Amino acid sequence: MHVVATAGHVDHGKSTLVQALTGMQPDRWAEERRRGLTIDLGFAWTTLPTGPTVAFVDVPGHERFVPNMLAGVGPVPAALFVVAADEGWMPQSAEHLAALHALDVRHAVLAVTRCDLADPEPAGRAAQAELAGTSLGGDVETVAVAAPAEHGLDRLTGALDRMLARLPAADPDAPVRLWVDRSFTVTGSGTVVTGTLAAGRIRVGDELELPGRRRSTGVRAVQSLGHPVTEADAVARVAVNLRGVEAGELRRGDAVRTPGRFRPSELVDVRVHGDPAGTLPGTIMLHVGSAGVPVRVRPLGTDTARLRLDHSLPLRVGDRGLLRDPGAHHVSGGVTVLDVSPPPMTRRGAAAARADVLAGLDGRPDERSELRRRGLIRRADLERMGVPVTSAPLTGDWLVDDTLWAEVRARLPAVVDEWRAGHPLEPGPPVDVVRQALGLPDRALVHALVEPPLTMNDGRVVRASDAADLPPHMTDALEQLRADLREHPFVAPDHARLTALGLGPAELAAAERAGALVRVAPGVVLLPENIAEAAAELALLPQPFTVARARTALATTRRVAVPLLEHLDQAGLTRRLPDDRRQVP
Repeated sequence: MHVVATAGHVDHGKSTLVQALTGMQPDRWAEERRRGLTIDLGFAWTTLPTGPTVAFVDVPGHERFVPNMLAGVGPVPAALFVVAADEGWMPQSAEHLAALHALDVRHAVLAVTRCDLADPEPAGRAAQAELAGTSLGGDVETVAVAAPAEHGLDRLTGALDRMLARLPAADPDAPVRLWVDRSFTVTGSGTVVTGTLAAGRIRVGDELELPGRRRSTGVRAVQSLGHPVTEADAVARVAVNLRGVEAGELRRGDAVRTPGRFRPSELVDVRVHGDPAGTLPGTIMLHVGSAGVPVRVRPLGTDTARLRLDHSLPLRVGDRGLLRDPGAHHVSGGVTVLDVSPPPMTRRGAAAARADVLAGLDGRPDERSELRRRGLIRRADLERMGVPVTSAPLTGDWLVDDTLWAEVRARLPAVVDEWRAGHPLEPGPPVDVVRQALGLPDRALVHALVEPPLTMNDGRVVRASDAADLPPHMTDALEQLRADLREHPFVAPDHARLTALGLGPAELAAAERAGALVRVAPGVVLLPENIAEAAAELALLPQPFTVARARTALATTRRVAVPLLEHLDQAGLTRRLPDDRRQVP
């Protein structure tokens, strides 16, 4: 299916032409038919003689209803532009054309109606001249028609057919973002929303994310062109029946979308196509899809600005919208979204620096460019911005710019050495210390960063060569301690002796990490070789044995014997029996 907006004329000529093409009356309200004036969006469709199905979104032309017109034109890729032979180019024609140009619509057919009432040639030439300077270009096919007499309709359907053949194919595998242009309730079925599906595919049973809230809803049913279908592929006019959505919960301008694939944004940086950014009003209306949102404008460069939206919209890099000043009835120009997650500008000169960055962006989402500017980002976050990702994450879901990664890796040894200099009793800084020092958002990135001669050890980043290094004063103290224990292997030094040697809790912990001591209990330390010696001595006792017999055999005190036996139990060198005696396996 193809979807075309009919625009350009204020009177009933557009609707009459659509009715003649489709056999359907696009004006839905009795007041529209009575006044001969399109007020709201109308919809009709037909199958062209050559086979393609085309749906028309008939938009109002009167200046009072321009927001409705923009809601219909926003998601549509092509236009049937209508002028009347007896009236020619009108102010509303200019505003409709300005909107199509701002939205970068590139495909159109020009229909000059009422050719039975006036020569269509002058109106056609004037319209062509206006269209030539816009995104529609100078080769828009023109057809003169007289709808009531069906004069020229065959030529018009042929022109539409040729235009539709030039439209780029939509991506049916893209995530869904359905901009709602109508929302209503059906008794017994609940809420139904309609819109132009510009990309993706909607199936019965799909889950769609609702705007402004972290919940999804199921698709109960889908209709396309008035017929129930199990799925609809873009581009298509669709009506979607949603489960569990209350009446009035959705309205025109909302978007239902594939869960987790879009990033609602209230702050975006854009390129402005039209009036210079510095001349824009401080507050203006941004129209994207079927939405119209007040925004506050902060000019950055000649043609770039930051927009703060009144409420968030699910925008992506490369989205096209337009700015309109409703008070002046003026389309200020189009905008291309450059960044949906821009950095804060809090420092002096930040705005000028940001303008320089934006000057090099073209609105085409590019993974390398985004990584170069952001340094690192989660893959899912980048995809939600509309950036296709082809490279594999470095670790977890993290994508990292190669240049940044090389710089961070080069800084890591200095971070480790500096921390060790201030903490000589520690083997290396904890992972979180390194993460904060390098400005990394995730511990997993530290693990991915470490490479020889650095290594991970017990949650710390250490140099393998430094793992057993101890300060000189500790080396001397430990040598004296070893001398004591070699003479009396199981007489652990008491607190007074440890204090005299300058071995407090931190020093003992460092010595244990270095493998110089074994702490069998707080304040109770032995040499590593003493453990095996104790097991050998106990093996000579009649089995099983009591704590008292073990204490006597080891020539030590209960202060040492009890925790030493528990340590031997844990090491599997002794086994504790239910009666609290032990045996050597």
